[in-house]
Amino acid sequence: MYLKKLSLVNYKNFAAADFDFDNKINCFVGNNGIGKTNVLEAIYFLSFTKGYFNSVASQHIKHHNDFFVIDGTYQKANRQENINCSLKRGAKKVIKRNGKEYEKLSEHIGHIPLVIISPVDNNLIAEGSDVRRKFMDGVISQSDTLYLQHLIQYQKVLSQRNSLLKYFAANHTFDALNIEIYNTQLADLGEKIHEKRKNFLADFIPIFKKRYQHISNGNEIVNLRYKSQLENNNLLDLLVQHINKDKLLQYTSVGIHKDDLVFEIGEYPIKKYGSQGQQKSYLIALKLAQFDFIRKQSDIKPILLLDDIFDKLDENRVTQLLQLVNEDNFGQLFISDTNAKRTEKVIKKTKQSYKMFKL
Repeated sequence: MYLKKLSLVNYKNFAAADFDFDNKINCFVGNNGIGKTNVLEAIYFLSFTKGYFNSVASQHIKHHNDFFVIDGTYQKANRQENINCSLKRGAKKVIKRNGKEYEKLSEHIGHIPLVIISPVDNNLIAEGSDVRRKFMDGVISQSDTLYLQHLIQYQKVLSQRNSLLKYFAANHTFDALNIEIYNTQLADLGEKIHEKRKNFLADFIPIFKKRYQHISNGNEIVNLRYKSQLENNNLLDLLVQHINKDKLLQYTSVGIHKDDLVFEIGEYPIKKYGSQGQQKSYLIALKLAQFDFIRKQSDIKPILLLDDIFDKLDENRVTQLLQLVNEDNFGQLFISDTNAKRTEKVIKKTKQSYKMFKL
């Protein structure tokens, strides 16, 4: 699978732009602020129906305009597919596949597998548990639509339970029967999600460790652990036990929405004890493991986006990373960088076909 053509209208800083891509490597080069990352985000949008760097869809519309359109033509096996994403101010987002509009945007997730590696991935280490859960859920959801539906349902029930807790506090009342209904629904969905996350990580962690060993030349030992309140507890029991605390806080304090991934180098948190280079290698290994896992599950080589790849990586490491493209496991690649000569020098070493787009 690969992206053949991309058309943008009123998207970010592009009034109108058309691109014809190489089926292997495509490089966007130019000064900062010229729109290189915007093109990558448009490609990401076609896979996930939202932006990677900015999830507020209306902010993707070019200033002083009322709509945007992203149109992509893909080659999948022996057929062409068209994905069209559009948004008008004040209206709902519209995603069409081969001219037919999706009733639910979630139905599209996983149809165009994609992995992005970007400097903002550092948030996985620097920010809170919600960012790491989002990463984990994103990997699983690309190959498991039932998991995504359970996740959406869980968030809906969780929001309803939290609203009920706020209502209790505001009206100085309590309805045990109502809470029990939400508890049962949350527990049922939560247990399914927890089990799927455990099974996913059992497969994912060995892949991740293998990738890190390759990147670091086997010099360091890393670990990835799943941290969950459900590890030794039943969610329904936890919800009952914490009801007084939840009434006081006016939100649900236990559940799979509190799960986390613990990133370690040696036996220590990589956030505190990992160097900048080690952290970057850890993140790249995570994303390459994501690529491997999705490819294995879907039997499709995901599109790979490398945004600002020379950020915190020297030329040797970038060369080593791009040599992976020569493996049969990898498909189409998109790269952004500020230095055209540097990028082309590294790309030529791969002996693959490529196109340079100077923005």
